Amino acid sequence: MNELKVPKALRAGDTVALLSISGGRAGDADMLDRYETGRKRFEEIWGVHAVAAPHALSGNQYLYEHPEARAEDLMWALENPEISGVICMMGGDDSYRVFPHIQLDTIKEHPKVFMGYSDISSWMAVFAKAGVRAYYGPNLLTPIAQPVELDEYTKLSITKCLFSTEIIGDVPACSAYTNIEWRNVGKDDIVWTPNPGYRLVQGNGIVRGRLFGGCAGPLRQIMGTEYFPKPDFFNGCILALEVTSSYGSLLAMLHDLRALDAAGIFRKAAGILTGALNEEEEAMLLKFLKFEAKREDIPVLSNVDFGHRTPMTVLPMGAMTEIDCNRVTLRILESGVAE
Repeated sequence: MNELKVPKALRAGDTVALLSISGGRAGDADMLDRYETGRKRFEEIWGVHAVAAPHALSGNQYLYEHPEARAEDLMWALENPEISGVICMMGGDDSYRVFPHIQLDTIKEHPKVFMGYSDISSWMAVFAKAGVRAYYGPNLLTPIAQPVELDEYTKLSITKCLFSTEIIGDVPACSAYTNIEWRNVGKDDIVWTPNPGYRLVQGNGIVRGRLFGGCAGPLRQIMGTEYFPKPDFFNGCILALEVTSSYGSLLAMLHDLRALDAAGIFRKAAGILTGALNEEEEAMLLKFLKFEAKREDIPVLSNVDFGHRTPMTVLPMGAMTEIDCNRVTLRILESGVAE
């Protein structure tokens, strides 16, 4: 992967756009209170002004029927000199339908912070093709607007990656985690599970590489398009891949891995980060790496906090990253944003 242009840091007083670039639930009647909670919380914690893009609250049905409106919102946010960054409202399942309506040069010419996760994974590839860093991290509705309050781990991750120009450094595992909570519940209803920390699935020594990845499913959806990276792009990369068994199906997980392998991403990658894996998922991954990808040598660090649970860290695409198999640690060796 070539170096990507790094957007400028967000600062107190900036205006940040909130986009429904994937799912449009933020504008549905039963989600408006949650949207407002997230918007106010983002403003209060970081001292910014958060505004919905023109079509962001048009509702899920409208935005499903009008992917061009979602593209218009992204172009508006990037071209608008008063907007300093973009936070995605939520994931979904059809970001790829927006691609025919965007102008890649607009992303290239107006590099700004762009953060989201889940279906937003495909946008990590789009921004990389434009030569601009994007950020795989919290959406507004989850976890920023999670019930009661935003956890300190997620809050610190956003601050270090998007609002500071200091080197990010060590990325520790969270101390406890909980499921994504869409209900309006109280503090006593949220169950936190102690986190055992990172797990070294396989590997030795210390490896470094530029970070790229996201959720395997959305990346798989854009294979065959001009936006999915060519095999050479992944040379020396640290791949952050959420490859758990989709919808409870180990076979679906294996199909995602095989599709990614066919696209050449494992061939010369330097390392792999994954979210939490159960015993069956870990065994499946090891079997796949040994007999299909032929990468028994590649270090794999699991239980990294970038998957579909809370808390979440922020992963800056293209940043030089280190996996230390001896210490079982993860470090990002650059700042997330520029001066």
